[in-house]
Amino acid sequence: MDDIDIEVVADPELEDPVFIEGLPGVGHVGKLVAEHLVEEFDGELVRRVYTTDFPPQVTVDDDGVAELTHAEFHHVDADGQDLVVLTGDHQAASNEGHYTLTTAFLDIAEEFGCERAFALGGVPTGELIEDDEYGVLAARTDDIDREELEAAGVEFRENEPAGGIVGVSGLVLGLGARRGLPAACLMGETSGYLVDPKSAQAVLEVLQGLLDIEVDFADLEERAEEMEEVVGKIQEMQGGGGGMPSEDELRYIG
Repeated sequence: MDDIDIEVVADPELEDPVFIEGLPGVGHVGKLVAEHLVEEFDGELVRRVYTTDFPPQVTVDDDGVAELTHAEFHHVDADGQDLVVLTGDHQAASNEGHYTLTTAFLDIAEEFGCERAFALGGVPTGELIEDDEYGVLAARTDDIDREELEAAGVEFRENEPAGGIVGVSGLVLGLGARRGLPAACLMGETSGYLVDPKSAQAVLEVLQGLLDIEVDFADLEERAEEMEEVVGKIQEMQGGGGGMPSEDELRYIG
């Protein structure tokens, strides 16, 4: 297999599509949003992207069928707004792989005619968020209007996110800017300890305003209720002096 292998599944004709990136990251926020869009609007698989920079493994479905790890692009028709949505279970394992793979992703978005992009992710707070006050931070290329983003509910905070934006989400902006693609990264506040459907909903609320679409949040709300039980157990442990669970103890969540 080549370092990157792109499988063409379908070639729909799109009108003014927007590229949406939602790969795994902090709180799996971007991945949750991307998968929710694909499921709610019955997205159509259009590309599979394989790379030797993904982990050497296969996924196995309920029927025991194995498939090589890959990323997927779906066409989503959201209330007449065409979206090209990228999601998957992994990011690249190396610095070089991140650059090479993001370049391939942007090439695919360009091939479909995307002239605007939104990368989605989470920004860790290091503590559980109380009272559902999930802020959404943003970063942008200089050809995306700041006032439009703020009107949709995002915040720009000095020196945040600390250390910048790593992975594909950051490179969609950095490499996108170099090829003239207007792009913004929407980052929901999240503890960083758990898969966070509430943070994903906060990001999705901003995104639907920017795209002028309407999204049913029922499935995310159901997942959020399930996570509330987990959060309750964590708070009990904190109250008992047990501290936060270890990474190994939380590995099953999500």
